[in-house]
Amino acid sequence: MGKPPKKKNLADKVRKTKTSTEIKNNPFEVKINRKKFDILGRKSKHDVGLPGVSRSKAINKRKETLLKEYKTKDKANKFIDKRFGEYDTKMDPEEKILQRFSMERQRTQDKKDMYNLNEEEELTHYGQSLSEMEKLNDMVDSDDDADEKGVLSAELTASHFGGGGLLRRKTQGEKDNGGNQRAKSRQELIEELILKSKQEKRERQNQKEESQVLTEKLDQDWKSIQGLLAHKNAPKADRLEEEDKPKLDEYDMMVRELGFEMKAQPSEKMKTPEEVAREERERLQKLEADRLRRMMGDVVEDCTKTQAHMSADDLNDGFILDGDEKPTLAYQVRDQAGSALSGKGPGRLCLVGEGTKLDGKWNINEEGAKIEGDDEEEGGEGESGEEESGGEEGSGEDSHSDLDSEQESEGGEEEVEEEEKDEEEKDEVPATKSQLSEEERKAQAEAAKTELPYTFKAPESYSDLKGLLQGHPADHQCIILARTQKCNHPSLAVGNKLKLQKLFGFLLEYVGELASRSPPELSTIDKIIPQLYGLCQLFPEAASKAMQTTLVDSAHRMEEVLEVKGRAAFPQLDMLIYLKITALLFPTSDFRHPVTTPALLYISQALTKCPVMSLEDVTSGLVLCCLAVEYISFSKRFCPELINFLLGVLHLAVQDKTSTGYSVVPPFRQNGKVSDLLVLSDPESSQTWSKKTLPLSATQTLTLTTDLDTDHYRLSAVATCMDLLKHCSSLYRELTSYSHIFQPITTLLSKHLPIKTYPAALQDLHGEILATISGSLTSRPLLVFQKKKPIPLKLFTPKIVEVLDYGKKRGNTKEEREKERLNHKYKKEFKGALREIRKDTRFLAREKLNEVMGRDAERKRKVKELFGSLATQEGEWKALKRRKNSRH
Repeated sequence: MGKPPKKKNLADKVRKTKTSTEIKNNPFEVKINRKKFDILGRKSKHDVGLPGVSRSKAINKRKETLLKEYKTKDKANKFIDKRFGEYDTKMDPEEKILQRFSMERQRTQDKKDMYNLNEEEELTHYGQSLSEMEKLNDMVDSDDDADEKGVLSAELTASHFGGGGLLRRKTQGEKDNGGNQRAKSRQELIEELILKSKQEKRERQNQKEESQVLTEKLDQDWKSIQGLLAHKNAPKADRLEEEDKPKLDEYDMMVRELGFEMKAQPSEKMKTPEEVAREERERLQKLEADRLRRMMGDVVEDCTKTQAHMSADDLNDGFILDGDEKPTLAYQVRDQAGSALSGKGPGRLCLVGEGTKLDGKWNINEEGAKIEGDDEEEGGEGESGEEESGGEEGSGEDSHSDLDSEQESEGGEEEVEEEEKDEEEKDEVPATKSQLSEEERKAQAEAAKTELPYTFKAPESYSDLKGLLQGHPADHQCIILARTQKCNHPSLAVGNKLKLQKLFGFLLEYVGELASRSPPELSTIDKIIPQLYGLCQLFPEAASKAMQTTLVDSAHRMEEVLEVKGRAAFPQLDMLIYLKITALLFPTSDFRHPVTTPALLYISQALTKCPVMSLEDVTSGLVLCCLAVEYISFSKRFCPELINFLLGVLHLAVQDKTSTGYSVVPPFRQNGKVSDLLVLSDPESSQTWSKKTLPLSATQTLTLTTDLDTDHYRLSAVATCMDLLKHCSSLYRELTSYSHIFQPITTLLSKHLPIKTYPAALQDLHGEILATISGSLTSRPLLVFQKKKPIPLKLFTPKIVEVLDYGKKRGNTKEEREKERLNHKYKKEFKGALREIRKDTRFLAREKLNEVMGRDAERKRKVKELFGSLATQEGEWKALKRRKNSRH
């Protein structure tokens, strides 16, 4: 809300009522403009001003012009003809009408399509496409439909709809104790109904199979004679009709081709990471349950289900047909030996006889396979014999008879179901599949005990992780870690994310312990690194914090040792492996990174502060140099500590150090006790040397028994150093100071290194490095001043101007005076325009403020009215409530 409008005082009202003469005579309305000088003969027009009158005139003028323009802003009060092509003279009237009609139809069609189903989606029913169901490809037996549809047996109808008269009917030949005929019991009648319904079902099934055999035989006979009918000459009448038919044009042919084109089928939906993780966990849990059952000696059955065909008329009510002794017509692939195959490889078609069973979903199960189609669970062995592992034969195992389904549909009687189940248990036939022997079960249980579990809990501490992995080979450790991640995926439970974040830190600690062992288990570390990479991709922030903590702790320990002793030892193997893992997990080419930048600084500090006292230190330093080259290989960042350390390593191989022509920097010394670490004791040892890589275990302990082995190791160190120099020379070739950086190295290689005593491989490498450095040297010109014509100094010669009219700054000529006059007028008008713009802005601001204040006042008034009405209602309600309370 803005400021309240200024109240008009009495003087404003009086001014409106006064005449102009009264205002001019009023001294309070008149403003006298004082002059600085009185000039004789000049009349001034603005000696006396009337600011009140001028202000009121300006306000009235703005109300008539500016205020009206402001109120009509963003308002259109004219008709615009937007009919398509109305003013286009190039279009014909018919074309305009067609275009307008198509645009109107398109606009209405877009509105209708808003609620239409997507035509690209395919609707399904119980996993089967509706479009496939509409094709009615299922073979339907018209005889069965005509004979059986809606027909119930007389006895069944009488038992259900005849008032129970069947239950009171007496049969012949049965008499009571008195010699009279007695009525059958309820149980006997139910048994008769069950047997009769099963018998009728078998008869219907036999008739259906016979008709199916005849139909297939007829199809085969028709195929054999169909080829003969195709080549038979057509009658002449048909030929004349074909000749009289007009030929199809290109458009009709194209329409027919489009009708037979394949339609796009929908692809399978891509699974989200959460769904993949959930399925993987369920798979591992199922495998773990199978393993535990094998450990207990239970038989694990193969319950793989084959994809069943479902008809569009299938009710999906679990109805299963009875098995029959008569062989059913089905095909199965067998190999040459006659054994059943799973549809792979060549074979022959054969008739499936006894030992196979056809379920209600048209799946053919082999002998001994589990019958699928009942709704019982796996563990219900006491409820029904159908859940056992062996295949069953006989006519009494049907658990879904017509009587059962009819009684369920009408809400039937539970006693009948129980009696039917008892009947099935009596008719069961023992399984033909032989059970496993006791020795095989024991062997299977022992094998299951030796297997790795499929599900693991995430370790809560480092000791838990160590106990989980200890005693297993490297491959098994990788499998355990992979299964732990799958079973504890972050999308499966709330606390799994924190558990896996802790697992990354535990794995880092475990890698350090493996590297600290003697000898170090480098192969195990190599196989654990992919698991670390996967966790780092899942939780980059937690991984960076864990790695930062490791680097910071090691750097603090080095600084403490430097403060106490003045020098520190090279990092151990575990820290070198941590630096290598950092280069694998995080990007090294970033200008500044929270993990790789501190790691590179740590490497530089170690190369500068750690003195070289033994061959183990030389190996550790060269490993650090390899890591530094790996860190800077993409960014090509210049690392002076790397070049200085390589120069110092080559200096250790120089024999004569009196006048070198170059200087080395710490941690190396020009002369000293350990400055000859890489000098060969016997030059002849280079003849038996072969190039080998330096082992990482040499950073901890190095066992060299003879002088020959020591010289070979020195040559390997020199070869590694020269390889790194060659790589650095190719990296820094584009630097401006390239020649100055490699000038000390060039001097050492060309003049002081005893390259003639080295093997031929080192001599070739030495020549390649010198050729690379010398090929990149370019001569640079000296700095000189820029050559150009000198600019002369300005001459301050006075300009004489004849002044004809004193007291005024005017030009000499008429053009100059006219230009000065126009400039003066422009400045005056410009100032006046600025003043008017400021006044217009203030006027509009006042009007906007008045509008806001008016809207606020109106809103306050309405709010007060609402509060008043609500208070009145509240008062009336309370009064009514008090009146009701007083009555009671």
